[in-house]
Amino acid sequence: MKKKLTILLVFLVVLIVLGFTLENQQSVELVFLGVPTPRLPISLLIILTLLIGMLVGPALRTLFLLRRRHGRNLNQAHMRDQ
Repeated sequence: MKKKLTILLVFLVVLIVLGFTLENQQSVELVFLGVPTPRLPISLLIILTLLIGMLVGPALRTLFLLRRRHGRNLNQAHMRDQ
């Protein structure tokens, strides 16, 4: 039952993304940091932005947690040395 629910959910997400893509085919040109992009459909730009955010967010969280853990280890070593 859980497998069928997962397949149904994936199918619904694919349908929503497909509908969004088909409804937003207007080409736009963006300028980011003074560099213009080629004219691309707005749906493609939005989906790419979403995917980049899905990669950057977890990467920043991982770096934050590693830095926090590393700092805690340094504090513990410093306390032992005193």
